[in-house]
Amino acid sequence: MDTKGEVAGLLLAAGGGRRLGGRPKALLPYEGHPLVEHAVRVLRDGGCGPVHVVLGAAADEVVAAADLSGCVVVRNPRWEEGMGSSLRAGLASLAAAGPAPAAALIGLVDQPGVGAAAVARVLAAAGGGEALVSALAAAVYDGRRGHPVLIGGARWAGVAGSAAGDRGARAYLREHAEQTVLVECGDIGDPADIDTPADLRLLRPAEDRPEPGGGAPSAPGATKR
Repeated sequence: MDTKGEVAGLLLAAGGGRRLGGRPKALLPYEGHPLVEHAVRVLRDGGCGPVHVVLGAAADEVVAAADLSGCVVVRNPRWEEGMGSSLRAGLASLAAAGPAPAAALIGLVDQPGVGAAAVARVLAAAGGGEALVSALAAAVYDGRRGHPVLIGGARWAGVAGSAAGDRGARAYLREHAEQTVLVECGDIGDPADIDTPADLRLLRPAEDRPEPGGGAPSAPGATKR
Protein backbone atom coordinates (compact mmCIF):
# COMPACT_ATOMS: atom_id res chain seq x y z
CA MET A 1 0.00 0.00 0.00
CA ASP A 2 1.39 3.42 -0.98
CA THR A 3 0.42 5.83 1.77
CA LYS A 4 2.26 8.77 0.13
CA GLY A 5 3.46 9.82 3.59
CA GLU A 6 -0.02 9.95 5.11
CA VAL A 7 0.96 7.45 7.80
CA ALA A 8 4.18 7.79 9.78
CA GLY A 9 5.90 4.87 11.41
CA LEU A 10 6.52 5.21 15.14
CA LEU A 11 9.04 2.71 16.47
CA LEU A 12 9.32 2.27 20.23
CA ALA A 13 12.92 1.16 20.81
CA ALA A 14 13.87 2.60 24.20
CA GLY A 15 13.92 -0.56 26.33
CA GLY A 16 16.99 -1.36 28.41
CA GLY A 17 16.54 -5.13 28.42
CA ARG A 18 16.52 -5.44 32.21
CA ARG A 19 15.62 -9.13 32.05
CA LEU A 20 18.29 -9.61 29.38
CA GLY A 21 21.02 -8.52 31.76
CA GLY A 22 20.83 -4.88 30.72
CA ARG A 23 21.30 -5.41 26.97
CA PRO A 24 19.40 -2.63 25.16
CA LYS A 25 16.93 -4.28 22.81
CA ALA A 26 17.65 -1.88 19.95
CA LEU A 27 21.24 -3.15 19.82
CA LEU A 28 20.51 -6.88 19.79
CA PRO A 29 22.10 -8.44 16.68
CA TYR A 30 19.71 -9.51 13.94
CA GLU A 31 20.93 -10.79 10.58
CA GLY A 32 24.21 -8.97 10.97
CA HIS A 33 22.76 -5.61 12.02
CA PRO A 34 21.27 -4.01 15.15
CA LEU A 35 17.66 -5.07 15.63
CA VAL A 36 16.47 -1.47 15.40
CA GLU A 37 17.52 -1.35 11.72
CA HIS A 38 15.33 -4.34 10.94
CA ALA A 39 12.36 -2.77 12.74
CA VAL A 40 12.73 0.48 10.79
CA ARG A 41 12.90 -1.44 7.51
CA VAL A 42 9.71 -3.34 8.40
CA LEU A 43 7.79 -0.09 8.86
CA ARG A 44 9.10 1.36 5.61
CA ASP A 45 8.57 -1.80 3.56
CA GLY A 46 5.05 -2.09 4.96
CA GLY A 47 4.09 1.32 3.57
CA CYS A 48 4.84 3.93 6.25
CA GLY A 49 6.17 7.31 5.21
CA PRO A 50 8.48 9.05 7.68
CA VAL A 51 9.70 6.94 10.60
CA HIS A 52 10.22 8.35 14.10
CA VAL A 53 12.35 6.16 16.37
CA VAL A 54 12.10 6.59 20.14
CA LEU A 55 15.35 5.70 21.91
CA GLY A 56 16.14 5.59 25.61
CA ALA A 57 18.63 3.08 27.01
CA ALA A 58 22.12 3.57 25.53
CA ALA A 59 20.68 6.05 23.02
CA ASP A 60 24.13 7.37 22.06
CA GLU A 61 25.38 3.84 21.41
CA VAL A 62 22.34 3.04 19.27
CA VAL A 63 22.79 6.18 17.17
CA ALA A 64 26.47 5.36 16.68
CA ALA A 65 25.96 1.68 15.83
CA ALA A 66 22.75 1.65 13.77
CA ASP A 67 21.94 3.15 10.39
CA LEU A 68 18.97 5.35 11.15
CA SER A 69 19.40 7.61 8.15
CA GLY A 70 16.17 9.25 7.11
CA CYS A 71 14.60 8.64 10.53
CA VAL A 72 13.63 11.21 13.12
CA VAL A 73 15.39 10.13 16.31
CA VAL A 74 13.46 10.94 19.49
CA ARG A 75 15.33 10.63 22.78
CA ASN A 76 13.19 9.77 25.77
CA PRO A 77 15.00 10.63 29.01
CA ARG A 78 12.15 9.02 30.98
CA TRP A 79 12.34 5.65 29.24
CA GLU A 80 12.72 3.77 32.53
CA GLU A 81 9.12 4.71 33.38
CA GLY A 82 7.93 2.27 30.72
CA MET A 83 6.42 2.14 27.26
CA GLY A 84 3.86 4.82 28.06
CA SER A 85 6.54 7.52 28.32
CA SER A 86 8.05 6.48 24.99
CA LEU A 87 4.66 6.54 23.30
CA ARG A 88 4.01 10.04 24.63
CA ALA A 89 7.43 11.22 23.42
CA GLY A 90 6.90 9.72 19.99
CA LEU A 91 3.43 11.18 19.52
CA ALA A 92 4.70 14.60 20.61
CA SER A 93 7.43 14.37 17.98
CA LEU A 94 4.91 13.46 15.29
CA ALA A 95 2.56 16.26 16.31
CA ALA A 96 5.42 18.77 16.04
CA ALA A 97 6.34 17.62 12.53
CA GLY A 98 5.37 19.94 9.73
CA PRO A 99 3.05 18.95 8.29
CA ALA A 100 2.00 16.33 10.82
CA PRO A 101 1.03 12.96 9.32
CA ALA A 102 -2.60 11.91 9.35
CA ALA A 103 -1.91 8.83 11.47
CA ALA A 104 0.83 6.90 13.23
CA LEU A 105 1.57 3.18 12.83
CA ILE A 106 3.21 1.99 16.05
CA GLY A 107 5.66 -0.89 16.11
CA LEU A 108 7.86 -2.43 18.81
CA VAL A 109 11.57 -3.08 18.32
CA ASP A 110 11.53 -6.42 20.15
CA GLN A 111 9.09 -8.26 17.86
CA PRO A 112 11.20 -9.48 14.92
CA GLY A 113 8.46 -11.88 13.84
CA VAL A 114 6.08 -9.01 13.02
CA GLY A 115 7.02 -8.11 9.48
CA ALA A 116 6.11 -5.77 6.68
CA ALA A 117 3.12 -7.91 5.66
CA ALA A 118 1.40 -7.23 9.00
CA VAL A 119 2.16 -3.51 8.72
CA ALA A 120 0.71 -3.39 5.21
CA ARG A 121 -2.41 -5.30 6.26
CA VAL A 122 -3.16 -2.94 9.16
CA LEU A 123 -2.59 0.09 6.94
CA ALA A 124 -4.93 -1.29 4.29
CA ALA A 125 -7.65 -1.98 6.83
CA ALA A 126 -7.47 1.56 8.23
CA GLY A 127 -8.43 3.09 4.89
CA GLY A 128 -7.10 6.39 3.60
CA GLY A 129 -7.83 10.04 3.05
CA GLU A 130 -9.74 12.00 5.67
CA ALA A 131 -10.76 8.82 7.51
CA LEU A 132 -7.18 8.26 8.62
CA VAL A 133 -7.24 11.20 11.01
CA SER A 134 -9.71 9.45 13.31
CA ALA A 135 -8.80 5.85 12.50
CA LEU A 136 -8.05 3.13 15.04
CA ALA A 137 -6.75 -0.25 13.89
CA ALA A 138 -4.77 -3.01 15.55
CA ALA A 139 -3.29 -6.32 14.53
CA VAL A 140 -4.61 -9.39 16.29
CA TYR A 141 -3.00 -12.81 16.42
CA ASP A 142 -5.47 -15.66 16.77
CA GLY A 143 -7.89 -13.11 18.17
CA ARG A 144 -5.49 -11.53 20.67
CA ARG A 145 -4.69 -7.87 20.09
CA GLY A 146 -1.06 -6.87 19.52
CA HIS A 147 1.11 -4.68 17.30
CA PRO A 148 1.28 -2.89 14.97
CA VAL A 149 -1.37 -0.41 16.05
CA LEU A 150 -2.56 2.50 13.90
CA ILE A 151 -3.81 5.67 15.60
CA GLY A 152 -5.24 8.64 13.74
CA GLY A 153 -3.84 12.07 14.55
CA ALA A 154 -7.11 13.30 16.08
CA ARG A 155 -6.68 10.66 18.78
CA TRP A 156 -3.05 11.27 19.73
CA ALA A 157 -3.83 13.62 22.63
CA GLY A 158 -6.27 11.13 24.12
CA VAL A 159 -3.82 8.25 23.74
CA ALA A 160 -0.99 10.27 25.29
CA GLY A 161 -3.20 11.24 28.20
CA SER A 162 -3.92 7.61 29.06
CA ALA A 163 -0.45 6.18 28.39
CA ALA A 164 1.26 5.29 31.64
CA GLY A 165 3.74 2.69 32.81
CA ASP A 166 4.02 -0.18 30.36
CA ARG A 167 0.43 0.10 29.14
CA GLY A 168 1.09 2.19 26.07
CA ALA A 169 -2.17 2.63 24.15
CA ARG A 170 -3.84 -0.36 25.81
CA ALA A 171 -6.21 1.63 28.05
CA TYR A 172 -7.32 3.91 25.20
CA LEU A 173 -7.95 1.00 22.85
CA ARG A 174 -9.98 -0.79 25.51
CA GLU A 175 -12.12 2.30 26.06
CA HIS A 176 -12.67 2.65 22.30
CA ALA A 177 -12.99 -1.01 21.43
CA GLU A 178 -16.15 -0.48 19.38
CA GLN A 179 -14.30 1.95 17.10
CA THR A 180 -11.19 -0.17 16.65
CA VAL A 181 -10.72 -2.19 13.47
CA LEU A 182 -9.15 -5.52 14.39
CA VAL A 183 -6.96 -7.05 11.70
CA GLU A 184 -6.11 -10.74 11.96
CA CYS A 185 -2.41 -11.25 11.26
CA GLY A 186 -1.80 -14.63 12.85
CA ASP A 187 -1.20 -16.20 9.44
CA ILE A 188 1.59 -13.79 8.54
CA GLY A 189 3.27 -12.77 11.78
CA ASP A 190 4.51 -13.91 15.16
CA PRO A 191 3.95 -11.36 17.97
CA ALA A 192 6.38 -12.98 20.42
CA ASP A 193 8.64 -10.37 21.99
CA ILE A 194 12.14 -10.60 23.36
CA ASP A 195 12.16 -10.20 27.14
CA THR A 196 14.34 -12.99 28.56
CA PRO A 197 17.49 -14.86 27.48
CA ALA A 198 15.30 -17.75 26.31
CA ASP A 199 13.59 -15.38 23.89
CA LEU A 200 16.86 -14.67 22.07
CA ARG A 201 16.00 -17.65 19.84
CA LEU A 202 13.71 -15.21 18.02
CA LEU A 203 16.83 -13.54 16.64
CA ARG A 204 17.68 -16.54 14.49
CA PRO A 205 17.68 -15.86 10.73
CA ALA A 206 14.17 -15.69 9.30
CA GLU A 207 14.75 -18.70 7.05
CA ASP A 208 15.41 -20.83 10.14
CA ARG A 209 12.07 -19.98 11.73
CA PRO A 210 8.80 -21.70 10.77
CA GLU A 211 6.28 -19.58 8.96
CA PRO A 212 3.32 -18.68 11.22
CA GLY A 213 0.18 -20.26 9.85
CA GLY A 214 2.17 -22.00 7.14
CA GLY A 215 0.80 -19.96 4.27
CA ALA A 216 1.01 -16.83 2.20
CA PRO A 217 -0.79 -13.62 3.21
CA SER A 218 -4.49 -13.59 2.46
CA ALA A 219 -6.65 -10.61 1.71
CA PRO A 220 -6.83 -8.17 4.63
CA GLY A 221 -9.26 -9.47 7.22
CA ALA A 222 -10.75 -6.68 9.29
CA THR A 223 -13.44 -6.78 11.91
CA LYS A 224 -14.76 -4.35 14.48
CA ARG A 225 -15.61 -4.90 18.07
